[in-house]
Amino acid sequence: MKPMANKRQGNQTIITEFVLLGFGNLPQLQILLFMLFLVIYIVTMAGNIIIIALVVANQNLHTPIPMYFFLWNLSFLESCYISVTIPKMLVNFVSEERTISFTGCAIQMHFILSLGTAECYLLAAMAYDRYRAICSPLHYPTIMNPRACAKMAIACWLCGILMPMGKVIWIFSLPYCGPNEINHFFCDIHPVLKLACGDTSRSEVFIVLISLIITVIPFLMVLVSYACILYTILKTTSSEGRHKAFSTCSSHLTVVILFYGSACAMYLRPKSSHIADVDRVVALFYTVVTPMLNPMIYSLRNQEVKVALGRLMRRKSFIGWFWWSG
Repeated sequence: MKPMANKRQGNQTIITEFVLLGFGNLPQLQILLFMLFLVIYIVTMAGNIIIIALVVANQNLHTPIPMYFFLWNLSFLESCYISVTIPKMLVNFVSEERTISFTGCAIQMHFILSLGTAECYLLAAMAYDRYRAICSPLHYPTIMNPRACAKMAIACWLCGILMPMGKVIWIFSLPYCGPNEINHFFCDIHPVLKLACGDTSRSEVFIVLISLIITVIPFLMVLVSYACILYTILKTTSSEGRHKAFSTCSSHLTVVILFYGSACAMYLRPKSSHIADVDRVVALFYTVVTPMLNPMIYSLRNQEVKVALGRLMRRKSFIGWFWWSG
């Protein structure tokens, strides 16, 4: 392994790069893990690209514009999300150095937090869309018009870019004077903070507060939306209407539970409960497993998506287009 890269500033050693330990404690499984995560990455990218292609190419999915417009955004976001971590992991599986520069670590952390934040707010926007569709069906086309949907999507992406920025700047403005081994497979908050010199208690309080704002506000929006949806469904006398409403929301609700559950388990726990091996498993779930499952959840539980997928797979032009675009 490469020795610690550093430079001296006065009497203090300053870290210039980190070493991502990842799964280096399993040397006999490196090739197997490489193949496993390569397959996961290919399956995830293919699934999300297919969802994007379905929405773009199939006019039948343009009728309920907001739902599939947000689904397109979610698939694009998940493709970016998994691309921030897995390619570097794959390189580390076949490399002995496993290093990442100080700046590269900050950039990776910012992208992970930004995309995670954007997904929090995008899932809240999708919940609001379902609330309007079920609770205000007559006014739905007017309220959730294309312009309003575009503004909501832009707001979600801006929240993702801007809200974690202060957190990342704060973390990487701390002094790092050694050691430089991050006991994780990417630059996550708590493993990096453990390497900071001096007292980090204020930083941790600040980070928890920002994490609460990022996760709790959109989660409350989701809860309120689904409380109103549940109230409306319970008032519906038709069993067919209830079934249709539940099936409309089931895919989104499943994704919400998976994503918010794992994210809250990671970032809203007290410092004393953070164990490296547990953190790696939880992080794998929301950075790797969830992006892989989302396309499957939406394609297997959504009848319109399944019909559109079958229609497009029967078109030779789609197969040729997909091969060319890849």
